Amino acid sequence: MLAAQVNHKESCTSIMVGKRASTDGSVITSHTCDGRYRTWATVEPAQKAEKGRKYTVRKGTLHTVSPSDTTGVRNAGTVGMSEATYAYLNTAYPCLNEKQLAIGESTFSGPDTLVNENGMFLIEELERIALMRCSTAREAIRLIGTLVAKYGYGDGGECITIADKKEVWLMEILGEGPDKIGGVWAAQRVPDDHVAVSCNIPRIGRLQRNNPDYFMCSDNIEEVAKKYYLWDGEGEFVFWKAFNTSWANGRNFREREFFIFSTLAPSQGFTYDMPELPFSVKPDAQVDVTDVMELLRSTYEGTEMDMCKNLKVVVNRKRDDGSTYKDTVVSPVANPWLGSAMQQTLNMIAPGTVDFKRTVSVAWCSYSFVAQLRDWLPDQVGGICWMAVDNPGQSPRIPVFCGTTVLPEAFSRCGQKSYDPEAWLWQYRRANKLATVAWQRTKKQHMAAVLQQEGAAFSGLKALEDNVKAKKNPAKADKLLNAYTKQVYDNTRAAWSDLEAQYWHMFGMGF
Repeated sequence: MLAAQVNHKESCTSIMVGKRASTDGSVITSHTCDGRYRTWATVEPAQKAEKGRKYTVRKGTLHTVSPSDTTGVRNAGTVGMSEATYAYLNTAYPCLNEKQLAIGESTFSGPDTLVNENGMFLIEELERIALMRCSTAREAIRLIGTLVAKYGYGDGGECITIADKKEVWLMEILGEGPDKIGGVWAAQRVPDDHVAVSCNIPRIGRLQRNNPDYFMCSDNIEEVAKKYYLWDGEGEFVFWKAFNTSWANGRNFREREFFIFSTLAPSQGFTYDMPELPFSVKPDAQVDVTDVMELLRSTYEGTEMDMCKNLKVVVNRKRDDGSTYKDTVVSPVANPWLGSAMQQTLNMIAPGTVDFKRTVSVAWCSYSFVAQLRDWLPDQVGGICWMAVDNPGQSPRIPVFCGTTVLPEAFSRCGQKSYDPEAWLWQYRRANKLATVAWQRTKKQHMAAVLQQEGAAFSGLKALEDNVKAKKNPAKADKLLNAYTKQVYDNTRAAWSDLEAQYWHMFGMGF
């Protein structure tokens, strides 16, 4: 079997939950945007239909510093957009619209021999147009497939996890090769009583063209795979095997997929030496939206994959009778987000001390969200994007609703390319980074703050939902939603400012 050159990227995690797998009937998708991407966010308003209107497709928007920044941005072409469009939450990878359509993302790169940079669309622009024009996941998949075929896909292999208030799908897209404007794609629905995950490895397996309620795909998949020696044409065709990258050792999972599935469905008895994990699993217990938030905080603490397990120190302990003894504990300065320089230093001193594992939460995350979609409520308040910036293992989440029309001012400032205390990224990053200096001592306090703010944000939802339902004027409901988002933001910002002050005092006293 001839292998094509591949790119090795490990950015972004998406967890999906079907409505019968969730505790309350929510459909859930999520996304950790892992990497130095822009963190500014805006709500883009709906637009009325206008005959002959065109939409300009752009490339290079992922690293801009503000909504008005055009540095490195170029126009790739135009497409027709004469119909009315929906309002949407404009993050680096646009993620939620006013109709409770949400999209997560995870890069798997795939063989670079399939990339055609002349293709008009990068994945973020396909997400944007889908949110502007579609109200269901199936509509979004069909539209994206049509756009890719007509205008070309110019990105590496990408997975987008598309959810509406009824169901959630996983869609994987690649180019069709440098000599072809088009693309290869497949989409598979997560069964309503299942959960699924996407972590930088293609997850779709056998093509199911005779099962349209659960599967959609382009008609060129096998042809392209054979053309570029990704499949020899013999035996069963498996999508992830053809388009996988060699760093996954020929499997469709690594640490994150294994940990998440094992956590949600321990009865399945998954082992890390298995050749393949299923596309989705039925969880042993129904999954709450807070469970997804917890999974996005995961660092494998207490498991064999815990990177802190060998970072030990000996301390003196005192017994009840006053005598002392030696005890071995995890070092106060050990944390699961050690930088590569510290890992290399520790392994130079004692080889094998730190065995790197790609955790779910990472220190290089730009922002993350958990989208909760609820069909028993009006769209305005039924769809919630629980957003956080910086490390998802440390930051609190702020609810942005389908009906939110104005975000706090700090959301419009990026903070990735320079220190900006007014940007929401830095209002959480300062305390988060300080906490890792002695994480084993700050962890209890820090995580208590995360859960306290999370609980406070959830506690006011029922009253907010009732108030929104009672408002006959949508504009008045918007004001309630805007105010709630700002209230949670203000509370979490103040709490993280207090944590920062406490950590400085702790370190100033020698901790």
